[in-house]
Amino acid sequence: MSVTPTTYRRDILLTALLGLALASGSAIAGDDGKQGVEKINGSITAEAGQLYGDLSTVNGSINFESGARAEDAETVNGSIKANDNITARSLSTVNGSIRVGDAAQIDKGIETVNGSIFVDRGGQIGKGVETVNGAIGLVATNVAGSIETVTGDITIGVDSHVHGGVKVNKPNSSWMPINMGSKRPPRIIIGPNAVVDGDLVFERDVTLYVHSTARIGKVTGATPVPYSTQRAPSE
Repeated sequence: MSVTPTTYRRDILLTALLGLALASGSAIAGDDGKQGVEKINGSITAEAGQLYGDLSTVNGSINFESGARAEDAETVNGSIKANDNITARSLSTVNGSIRVGDAAQIDKGIETVNGSIFVDRGGQIGKGVETVNGAIGLVATNVAGSIETVTGDITIGVDSHVHGGVKVNKPNSSWMPINMGSKRPPRIIIGPNAVVDGDLVFERDVTLYVHSTARIGKVTGATPVPYSTQRAPSE
């Protein structure tokens, strides 16, 4: 899914309306027998080693203990935090961050509107990783799709592999009231031994650092700055 204002306005409204229609703290059994949890106000915890259906809350966080498995996990106002070895179909929030531990398996994608995303070592993402206003960080993570943002920094860290491309979209005034963040150009870092198979397309000014051991596709809209140290240069 590409990052567009239409998509996010639609998703925000649908998620909020769904939450308002639910009884607070209800547990819902899906067609496959997996029990989901849906709330208006309050956090949700997926317990270690347990299997769940969809996890949904409007005002609250979602926490995955180690080894927990679920279908879609989504919140409007809240963060998602996952420990190691979790499995989910997708993770999404409007206002909040998403942080995922080691060896996560996400069958589809991860996305936020206003919030950062971080995926630690051994992560497997079946589609893409997207934010509007928030940083994206990957360490030794495999992304089958692409990475997109508007104002956020992107770090494709050591040993990560993005099979699609990287795109930084141009800000648009019609996106309000979404917070468009700092006016500082985003920092895009392609780290040691990282690979981006697709094109890197930048519709706004960015600072692009590419490690000497990294491999990337065609770059449009930026001039790569090479580096060979463990960390990219500080500005």
